[in-house]
Amino acid sequence: MPYASLQTIREEHASLAAVLRSLELMLDRGPGDAPAPFFDVMRAMLFYIDEFPERQHHPKESQWLFPRVAERAPEAAEAIARLEREHAGGEAAVRELQHLLLAWELLGEVRRSAFEEAMHRYVAFYLEHMRLEESVVLPAAHAHLETQDWVAMDMAFASNANPLAQGPARDGAYDRLFTRIVMRAPSPIGLGTP
Repeated sequence: MPYASLQTIREEHASLAAVLRSLELMLDRGPGDAPAPFFDVMRAMLFYIDEFPERQHHPKESQWLFPRVAERAPEAAEAIARLEREHAGGEAAVRELQHLLLAWELLGEVRRSAFEEAMHRYVAFYLEHMRLEESVVLPAAHAHLETQDWVAMDMAFASNANPLAQGPARDGAYDRLFTRIVMRAPSPIGLGTP
């Protein structure tokens, strides 16, 4: 039986993974002769991470998914405890990246390596975080949760408004952010040149 909340979580993970990979592609490309658009789209993508995964996606996992899975699938409890610790530090981590990016933009190349190192660590961390959720927690949820759990989670996750989603799920308030990222970021997230 397909559960809407599982599909939503997977789609949101795919959007976030695409943003993370695009951040690394942008970083590899560097600002070149057009630093203003480069830093603009990098800020927009970091804002997306702060605005959507940190403020909508993670809180719903922590409120709706993790407690139910931990209660019914004790074999997933250790992974859930780790994921919860990571969620708790997520907002601070993205804010630090925003600060390091601003430092690079305003203070120049002397600050570039600090941002690059932090960004690569963050991307590796976040991809592993999502892998753990998808390989341990989601299968445990599928195996152990009951219909009433799914109904509540499906309703909770249905209210997410992913700024990068296609179609009616996208909140119109994020149209400027969506346009900025899509028009300037490289594939897989945008139409910009790699």
